[in-house]
Amino acid sequence: MPTDTTAASTGQQAAGTSGRKKGRKGRLVVLVLVLALIGGVAYGAYWSVSTVRASFPQTEGSITLEGLSGPVDVRRDGYGIPQIYASSDEDLFMAQGYVQAQDRFYEMDVRRHMTSGRLSEMFGAGQVDNDAFLRTLGWDRVAKQEYEEKLSPATKKYLQAYAKGVNAYLEGKDGKDISLEYAALGFENDYAPGEWTPVDSVAWLKAMAWDLRGNMQDEIDRALLTSRLGPKQIADLYPSYPYGRNKPIVQEGGYDEGSGTFEAEGGSGDGEGEGDGTGSGDGTGSGDGAGSELGGGTEGGTGSGAEGDAAGFEGQLTGLQRVLEDLPTAVGVNGDGIGSNSWVVSGNHTVSGKPLLANDPHLSASLPSVWYQMGLHCRSVSDKCRYDVTGYTFAGMPGVIIGHNQDIAWGLTNSGVDVTDLYLEKITGDGYQYGDKVVPFETREETIKVAGGASRKIVIRETNNGPLLSDRSDELVKTGKKAAVESAAPDRGDGYAVALRWTALDPGRTMDAVFAINRAKDWDDFREASELFEVPSQNLVYADTEGHIGYTLPGKIPTRAKKHDGSVPAPGWDPDYEWTGWVDQDELPYEFDPERGYIVTANQAVVDEDYPYTLTTDWGYGARSQRINDLIQSKIKDGGKISTDDMRQMQLDNSSSIAKLLVPELLKIDVGDEHVREAQKLLEGWDYTQDADSAAAAYFNSVWRNILKLSFGHKLPKELRVKGQCLWVEPVNTTGPADEAGKVRECGQRSASQAQPDGGDRWFEVVRRLMADEDSEWWTTPKRGTRPGAENRDELFKRAMIDARWELTAKLGKDIDTWNWGRLHRLFLDNQTLGSDGPGFVKYVLNRGPWKLGGGEATVNATGWNAAGGYGVVWVPSMRMVVNLDDLDKSRWINLTGASGHAYNAHYVDQTDKWAEGELLEWPSSEKAVEDATTDHLVLKP
Repeated sequence: MPTDTTAASTGQQAAGTSGRKKGRKGRLVVLVLVLALIGGVAYGAYWSVSTVRASFPQTEGSITLEGLSGPVDVRRDGYGIPQIYASSDEDLFMAQGYVQAQDRFYEMDVRRHMTSGRLSEMFGAGQVDNDAFLRTLGWDRVAKQEYEEKLSPATKKYLQAYAKGVNAYLEGKDGKDISLEYAALGFENDYAPGEWTPVDSVAWLKAMAWDLRGNMQDEIDRALLTSRLGPKQIADLYPSYPYGRNKPIVQEGGYDEGSGTFEAEGGSGDGEGEGDGTGSGDGTGSGDGAGSELGGGTEGGTGSGAEGDAAGFEGQLTGLQRVLEDLPTAVGVNGDGIGSNSWVVSGNHTVSGKPLLANDPHLSASLPSVWYQMGLHCRSVSDKCRYDVTGYTFAGMPGVIIGHNQDIAWGLTNSGVDVTDLYLEKITGDGYQYGDKVVPFETREETIKVAGGASRKIVIRETNNGPLLSDRSDELVKTGKKAAVESAAPDRGDGYAVALRWTALDPGRTMDAVFAINRAKDWDDFREASELFEVPSQNLVYADTEGHIGYTLPGKIPTRAKKHDGSVPAPGWDPDYEWTGWVDQDELPYEFDPERGYIVTANQAVVDEDYPYTLTTDWGYGARSQRINDLIQSKIKDGGKISTDDMRQMQLDNSSSIAKLLVPELLKIDVGDEHVREAQKLLEGWDYTQDADSAAAAYFNSVWRNILKLSFGHKLPKELRVKGQCLWVEPVNTTGPADEAGKVRECGQRSASQAQPDGGDRWFEVVRRLMADEDSEWWTTPKRGTRPGAENRDELFKRAMIDARWELTAKLGKDIDTWNWGRLHRLFLDNQTLGSDGPGFVKYVLNRGPWKLGGGEATVNATGWNAAGGYGVVWVPSMRMVVNLDDLDKSRWINLTGASGHAYNAHYVDQTDKWAEGELLEWPSSEKAVEDATTDHLVLKP
């Protein structure tokens, strides 16, 4: 059992703070909170100063941990960020487990219950459906296979050491001694956390892969759109990638047909990074147009099959969408809208003469942040102790995910590569049809334990294409029995089901990759390590202290039969639609020291159209990436040099490319109404920058939202529109009383954070391509009340400007002098689980905000919002970092929240204000810099 042997009483009182002054301030805050709760809040009598402070970590003095082979130093700076020093790998990772558990164990515990489908054990019957779905996916089961069959002996040793450290922290503690949330859970049940296992750490990679899984949402949406739109209309809403305007990641080098490998030299890219983000050119791409016979096909590579099948599939996909919306998120917004920025600039273009590397992943806003900053240092790097690395980790998993060691730095962005496919399966009795045979299901039975209730048993069935997601929804079963299909499809029998094929359901070696990257010394080491990074497929950027820069796309990426491009659901009974293999690692794109001297990844297309494999049909459309390219070009033209702070400023760029396109046209419109004209004048002279205090940004974004609503939103099927928003529409496969005009009332069914049109850069591209067609059917909308209808583009823009004026009058007041973007565009940080679903007073204790933010959708400072649902911030730059390869101690970093997961700890949200202002903290990595920054020093003793 861990014991405190040397800490003074004052040190214990100030534990978790960075000094006595902060300790006194923290005690005063806690005391005020507790008095308020006791004075008038339900359950307040249960709370006390000791309850709130009981779980704060000891950060000074010494603690004895059984299992260490030698002493370990844990040095924390003024933000509570720990740097660990040990003399063996096992001690290093054991200490990492202990320290992360000190700060974040409740978060870790929730995560492992999510990945294993055991949330009901903590939160009761309300989580049974989520657990059933997660058990069907089988993350925990696959993680066990990875641990037992795939991972190297060294990785297993590290995972075991990490688990030992976590369990050393848990030993002898009650829930209330671990986190305030356990005290709150005590009101409902007697849950107590169990021991940590190595598999708990591995399974977290599956949750990360799920939220970064690629285009599964687009597959669902394209199929659902067929209930109201035809192939040409759907093609309008999914335009091809604008290669003529927005550069792909890899611009130099290309695929060599002769050798069957990707070569970093000899490609057709010019490396000049043209355009200003608004640019010219038709931007048209091409696709094979093959699609799926289940299609709602679209032009440009999104399918051209039979509409009847997709219409019949609508019921299954609607039910699946509802299940997906209810799932807790791991790091993203259930796979939709996820983005990130990373770029690297060579020393030829920097002030120091060595590379600079920036990264800011865009993920769901969570409290605590998904990231945990940390340094892992061997006192002397040797075969016994091989790591000297610092950066961003996941609490619950050993190693560093993004950061630098003493030789290299790396960053990640989501590649968006398509690694998931949905299949419609023909069910017959206890089997499914494949070709002309009926193949029996693989089945397993699992028991879901429920806090405060009876256990539930479920049966999970799998086909050759993966688990049947439709077994988790009665609605999917019913509609599967009624699905309309074309004559070529097999007889319905007992109905159709929905299966998921996904690379993450095959055991892999990504956990090995984490450690291999952490100790890589050069580009060859990095490339070899990245090959192990199988799931999720990520864009990896690289820089080293020798002056080299690079990019590589690793991942287990499927190849498909010619009929199937992965854009729409496929018929599982037809062997011509199955996966045929994997893209060989030697064939995947990369760049090394490109002539242009920089590399940008921001979810745009990875390669040009000449690449022989279809990586996805659903890249991001390059608004952010091209803006970053343009910013770099503007800095380096005429021999200019880029500094660390220049990189930071680029991360904060708020420029809106859609505003650059639309505002000149909006200013030409004669609006007539003096109040609308008053708002229109805000756009005159506006520089398209979406600062938090900008009234013009507020009005433009409202106009943009209303343009989308009027031109597209009202024409989409109910399955894609915001839940509760109702329209009178022409009846299509629906029932209900019609009005005098023969229309029926249909209400939206999707959550506000995931509805369409979301206003992202796909919609930028949709609108851009329609601008020249002023009489397109999309630019029509009916009259509503006193507000005019529209028959063409400018009439619709006028209507949007009118609607925006009165929307903001209602939200912000009649006086436009009081308007600003930040009042609309606010960030709330909700603590996971109880911060969303707990009693009101618990939410008050755990949650924080709001912060008024600048930035916006598809800007470099990507504070995302969903235009269909409102203006609130949905996802954010979850962290920001700039690594200086000339002097690593001059690198800078920031986290969304803080190191601590304990409410009212001094480090709960102590970085958020600086993050919101765009500031970066000093990032010490050398031993001297860490020692100079140390405010709390804890020794872990064997």
